[in-house]
Amino acid sequence: MKEHDHVTESFTAHIGGRSFPVSRGENLGGLLQSAFPDGRAAAMPCGGHGKCGKCKVRVSGAVSALTDAERKYLTEAELASGMRLACQTYAEGNVELTLPEAEHGARIITDGELPPFTLEPGFKAFGAAVDIGTTTVAAALYDARGQLRAKASMLNPQRQWGADVISRMEAALAGSAADLADAIRGAINELLIRMAAQAGIGAECIDGAVITGNTVMLHLLAGINTKPLTRAPFIAEELFGRTFSAAELGFSALLPATPVYLPRCIAAFVGADITSALMAAGSYSPEHTELLTDIGTNGEMVLNIKGRLLACSTAAGPAFEGAGISMGMGGSEGAIDRVFPERDDDGFFRVHVIGDAAPKGICGSGLIDAVAEMLDAELIDETGLMDDEPAMLTPPVCLNQADIRAVQLAKSAVHAGIRTLLKTAGFRSGDVETLYIAGGFGNSLNVDNAGRIGLIPAELTARVKAVGNAALAGAALMLLSLSKRSESEALARMVEVVELSNDPMFANEFMEQMLFPC
Repeated sequence: MKEHDHVTESFTAHIGGRSFPVSRGENLGGLLQSAFPDGRAAAMPCGGHGKCGKCKVRVSGAVSALTDAERKYLTEAELASGMRLACQTYAEGNVELTLPEAEHGARIITDGELPPFTLEPGFKAFGAAVDIGTTTVAAALYDARGQLRAKASMLNPQRQWGADVISRMEAALAGSAADLADAIRGAINELLIRMAAQAGIGAECIDGAVITGNTVMLHLLAGINTKPLTRAPFIAEELFGRTFSAAELGFSALLPATPVYLPRCIAAFVGADITSALMAAGSYSPEHTELLTDIGTNGEMVLNIKGRLLACSTAAGPAFEGAGISMGMGGSEGAIDRVFPERDDDGFFRVHVIGDAAPKGICGSGLIDAVAEMLDAELIDETGLMDDEPAMLTPPVCLNQADIRAVQLAKSAVHAGIRTLLKTAGFRSGDVETLYIAGGFGNSLNVDNAGRIGLIPAELTARVKAVGNAALAGAALMLLSLSKRSESEALARMVEVVELSNDPMFANEFMEQMLFPC
């Protein structure tokens, strides 16, 4: 009998009116990533490990059997309607996928205040500033007179490989580095084209750019190996502070020789976004004691003590960005972003929903409000224990015990980082004149409730100043002023990094801050 080479069976997947080839045994999450590289089809905050339950998709046809993860995250009604987790489901023949309504109306903060500067642009006609956030990407376009001509933003398409930088580095090391680079390059190309259209020019007229982001985001953009960032002693392959050509970074929307500057990072996990934010906020004065924080999946912070700068990074996790929370979501339409102490006639909390739509889930600012109100209502105690689980905020949005524990871990990491920085410098929180909170999360944060749950020291709530997207503003500053660009590099080199991973002071603070304030 003649032997035949093994031939992979190929079938067809129908998704939203389009057809795609699919092989037997092919993962549907991977299929969706390939079919929709912008990440809108199936965000997988846990990196496709079946640990978050966010990649729900309705499936019909020949597919693999249900997994334990799916039984955990899908209700009986969802299972009966054909809902599956894309990352847990494999094609066994022809399939049809019906995507849930894409997350739209995302609230992405692009506003940030520029400090005074002397115009000395790093471009001749038009320049672009871009901030690559872990969750979002924001951009601004300026002309040579320093006038803002356009803004654009979108969700970071790399989120399909995971909500946090650890998941994305794992994906890069597993062979997806080129895909991660292509995804973010494609997103930036799209934003450049979109802004050029708003300004009535061709994208090729943009003859200079500054792109900031955390250290991992810049490594993935530039196609630089992230392996040294995944293991001790956590030393970055590169700290940047140099100029690439558009061709080197794969920006096809620009002329190949267009200079693209990537600002200097401070350390492996204190990135160029913090350098940029420091520049925009001006929080490095030799006359003041002030603290700059950016609360995201990494809680990055810099303490300025009259010109001496100390920084740290603490792994807060993605809870405040909606991942890891049972009904968590980003700041988009349908997300509860405010919870008030008042109750309605049915005894549920009064809430505000983004887009004035029906509530679908809860975003970070709403989560902090909810926990604060639940503490005041004695629905949870200082240890985080819930009397009754789940606790309904307003139908259908509720929180369970695991959600409260995720909040405790995240807020403890941030607060402990602040306390450790202060104690390392021999200061107390009362010595801080201003607490700058950067990023979209800080912009929508109820500061009193942040103090109530212990995310930040309660004594600092009256000294908080939200500075919006300070990373984007700092990138714009370096785009418009070459002298500020040089100043930023010198500033980044000045910062002393406090390593928290083996710091017993941080470990003690972390355990202490797990409790909610009484």
